[in-house]
Amino acid sequence: MNLQHITEQVALLTRKTALFVKEAASEFSRDSIEYKGLNDLVSYVDKETEIRLVEGLRQILPEAGFIAEEGTAERTEDQEYAWIVDPVDGTTNYMHGLPVFAISIALMHHDKIVSGVVMEINREECFTAWLGGGAYLDGKPIKVSSANQLKDSLLATGFPYYDFKQTDQYLAILKELMQKSHGLRRMGSAAVDLVYTACGRFEGFFEYNLKPWDVAAGTLIVQEAGGIVSDFKGGDDFIFGRELIAACGAFYELKEVIRKHWK
Repeated sequence: MNLQHITEQVALLTRKTALFVKEAASEFSRDSIEYKGLNDLVSYVDKETEIRLVEGLRQILPEAGFIAEEGTAERTEDQEYAWIVDPVDGTTNYMHGLPVFAISIALMHHDKIVSGVVMEINREECFTAWLGGGAYLDGKPIKVSSANQLKDSLLATGFPYYDFKQTDQYLAILKELMQKSHGLRRMGSAAVDLVYTACGRFEGFFEYNLKPWDVAAGTLIVQEAGGIVSDFKGGDDFIFGRELIAACGAFYELKEVIRKHWK
């Protein structure tokens, strides 16, 4: 299988679909918002975008199943490939008119991510990677930051929005990192946080309560850009394990701060 060719085809699909998302933003009404759960929002834009992506991805790799946020299509047990699709990562930003949201698509073979594309829609930046092929921004190679200490790092994170049981531990992590880094940013899209880490805009990113479609593509892009990704314990259960750390050389310091407070 030619992973580079597949990745390039997916990138073209995401660029085309991103135009629909951006054009729909100018006409978007909050009256169309639906709630899947506490602070878990969805709109017709998410649903229509996913439909378009699923149709396009089926043409690229017909034998693959789907793990898609809005449930447009599914994976059967006999399918060794699966697309992991987030039609609009950063839906809450989108609904409130904040310009940070992205399309995220990964291809998984069995349990390994082999291709990833994240299209940051407002800046029209397309981040891509395939297993063993490096990471790219609009076709140009990218690398993680060369910083290897927290004191030289700008970090990204996300705030819990439905599961607040570990809020005190999370706030303790933030308190320590505020004092040991250049600061923390909350963009509102894990996919964007990851690709910004991959290209060196952030030195690291961490979050919990994540879904596979939030992170599958971005984690591969970080790894192919030379970064390190793990769960909070330092293991590799970060696609389905709901928590992750992604960083450059500052990873080890960042991990120790998180592990000290996270029980």
